[in-house]
Amino acid sequence: MSFFDCCLEAFSSLRQNYLRTALTVLGIVIGVMSVIVMLAVGRGVQTQVTDTISSIGSNLLVVWPQMQTSNRVKRPGTGSVTLTLDDATELNYLDEIEEVASVIAKSFQIQFQEINWNARVSGISPAYNEVRDWNLVFGSYISEQDMKSSDRIAVIGLTVARELFGKVDVVGKVIRIKNIPFRIVGVLAEKGSSITGRDQDNTILVPITSARKYLIKSKYPRSVSYIILKVKEEIELEVAESIVEQVLRKSHKLRADEKNDFSVSNLADISSTASTATEALTVLLASIAGISLLVGGVGIMNIMLVSVTERTREIGVRLAIGATQRDILKQFLIESSLVCLTGGLVGILVGIGLSYVIAALAPVFVEVSLSSILISFFISIGIGIFFGWYPARKASKMEPVVALRME
Repeated sequence: MSFFDCCLEAFSSLRQNYLRTALTVLGIVIGVMSVIVMLAVGRGVQTQVTDTISSIGSNLLVVWPQMQTSNRVKRPGTGSVTLTLDDATELNYLDEIEEVASVIAKSFQIQFQEINWNARVSGISPAYNEVRDWNLVFGSYISEQDMKSSDRIAVIGLTVARELFGKVDVVGKVIRIKNIPFRIVGVLAEKGSSITGRDQDNTILVPITSARKYLIKSKYPRSVSYIILKVKEEIELEVAESIVEQVLRKSHKLRADEKNDFSVSNLADISSTASTATEALTVLLASIAGISLLVGGVGIMNIMLVSVTERTREIGVRLAIGATQRDILKQFLIESSLVCLTGGLVGILVGIGLSYVIAALAPVFVEVSLSSILISFFISIGIGIFFGWYPARKASKMEPVVALRME
């Protein structure tokens, strides 16, 4: 019997029990669909995290103030005052550092005419643009002269521009922060969400001196919220991190037995950790989906065993009139593979469609890749052969005389 004849025979046999066949195909459809969707969501999260970290920059160090305690009692003058503009100036002299930016930040309600909007306002030094590599779509950036003069100017993110003005070309407009007027001189390019999910475009940048003078007043006027360091490309981040720590410990006059009153974050390590976590998430999601596909495979074996039992006399007749064991084996393997092939193709289409539906309805980025489609397809075929092998072999090993006696 030719392969084509076997396929026709298999199709005819499956059609005779169409309801049972449809339910078995549905099991494969659900399994393949689950694998496609889970891999799409996992890869989407992985890509989103990678892009977010890349938008921040991988060759950056961030220095944060850290509360220092002694015998569980806060030491005077510690906490948010452990970092100052003087620290930033000193770090800027290091050969390993390309740029240094100081930042103070706080959330405020922003006003334009009768419209109010909450946004994060950051007082920055001019090097912030170079450190963050944040381009402009309109206008100009904050300059050294703006900082020295404590000018009331602002560079706003796209979210702020859209919410307050309904458009992005808003250079020259005046907004009020803490009821103090600031003139918009630039609009930042889109950055998207941060690793923590915060909208980076819902931000306003002002000169750090203006922020300290008008908005975020403190009894420590030279204190900063954090310092961002851009390390030179040829320098390893671990080396730069160690040097920065040594310089700050010396400038803060910390004894050998005292802990740092600051912390240094290496964004490359954060990127590596986040990538590892998202890869593990993708594998976990795919494994969960794979279980449903495995259940579908068990369904295939079940239906084929039932089919062999029901068709025992038919098998005996075919063997008696000259069919070989190989013909019987091939017949049942083709049937199980045909069920899985149908379920695999339908599952791929449903999985791709459902992935994009999820992306449209939920704030989730999905990425359907050709590799996930091919993996799902070939796994479904493999399941058909693997789980169909035992029933097919059982049918092929029947003795014609014994099979013909079965009612």
